[in-house]
Amino acid sequence: MKLEILSFTWNLFKSETASSVTAMTKVWEVTILENHTPLVSVLKPSVLSVMYTTEAWEKKEKDFAIGWWVLEVSNSKVSILIDMLISVDDVDVDKAEEAKQKAMDMMEKYKDAKDKVDMEKFIEAEDMLLKSIAKLKLTDVK
Repeated sequence: MKLEILSFTWNLFKSETASSVTAMTKVWEVTILENHTPLVSVLKPSVLSVMYTTEAWEKKEKDFAIGWWVLEVSNSKVSILIDMLISVDDVDVDKAEEAKQKAMDMMEKYKDAKDKVDMEKFIEAEDMLLKSIAKLKLTDVK
């Protein structure tokens, strides 16, 4: 099956020979195989796992930390539009731990927010927390 992982500006990962794609949706984990039922789902920050075959017919697995966005499956093609895609080799564990702590501190500060500005800061902190956790989970998969 075909797989495209895209951001708003460029193609981040592409395979014509993907055999499975596993991702965490907002509700559950889903594994997409050849001839999967059409699907559109929101992804949440987590680890995305891709099984594919190289041009030399070697089976490979590639794991990524991903951010929010959308997964679409149609006609044996998986398209993912994503706001963050990081391979295990690109994860800086210290920075991810630092971002996680900063996010938790911000969430604590704004958790009882009554005004809109503080609530937006809380949501941004939550997003930062989820993305940093996804990066740290990716290093555990390694």
